[in-house]
Amino acid sequence: MDLAVLEIFRAVAEAQSVTRAAAALNRVQSNVTTRIRQLEDELGVELFLRDGKRMKLSERGQEFLLYAEQILALTEQAKQSMHPDSPSGPLRLGTMESTAASRLPQKLARFHREHPEVELTVTTGPTGRMLDAVMERRVDCALVAQPSSLKDGRWEAEPFPPEIESLPVFTEELVLVLPEGHPVVNGPDDVSLTTLGGFAFSCSYRQIAEQWFNSGKGQPFRALKVQELGSYHGILACVTAGSCFGIVPRSVLELIGGTTNLTLHPIMQIETQLVWRAGYNTPAFKSLQGLLLAT
Repeated sequence: MDLAVLEIFRAVAEAQSVTRAAAALNRVQSNVTTRIRQLEDELGVELFLRDGKRMKLSERGQEFLLYAEQILALTEQAKQSMHPDSPSGPLRLGTMESTAASRLPQKLARFHREHPEVELTVTTGPTGRMLDAVMERRVDCALVAQPSSLKDGRWEAEPFPPEIESLPVFTEELVLVLPEGHPVVNGPDDVSLTTLGGFAFSCSYRQIAEQWFNSGKGQPFRALKVQELGSYHGILACVTAGSCFGIVPRSVLELIGGTTNLTLHPIMQIETQLVWRAGYNTPAFKSLQGLLLAT
């Protein structure tokens, strides 16, 4: 077992295909197939379930991937630490869709100009998914919403898992968006709609919207339905059509524009946190951290 075969294994696991993994690694397919077979023989287990050309991780393969990710990440961190004044090498950033759209374009363009030797890749997804990716070493760091709970009418920040370090970098104002002409909203009971347009359950903003709506005292109890949508444009289109309400960062509304057909109601301010695994510290990451904090 060596680092090269671990990289091959990870590539096949991500692509679920020898063909696509070979293309990504610039290797011939036969070499990738042979190295995977040799790795399975060495470990004495099947790492993949083969279904035609599709390669899906077995239960043992999923377990081994966690170790492979850890080994490869620590190896890269060790290499970069030898050149503390010269940021270089891969840096994998996870981020929420809203942050990627409204906060990152100019900052990442500047980062690329100042550190062209860093191979920065960006992955988007909801907060829960990005936290999992950091803990499983599928990304090196991520921009996520601070988990929050509504207690006795007040929003309280919840801690991250103990293996996660964090640093606040942005402050977002979350705004309730309703169809044009909706009556003034002073609290959850004033919302006439009972369908929320939002992202997947692991989205912190969706969870905040659900908590806020369910904190109402109206009788009889109104069950909240959720229409899952894949983008803020989709959410705003459904709200404009009158089929649901939503919760959106004001920075995204300002970016998209066209809020004249909506009724807005501020809900809360929430921190966007940069999170990373405890102990992770490379020159590239430190440079990104400093740029995100710069005004």
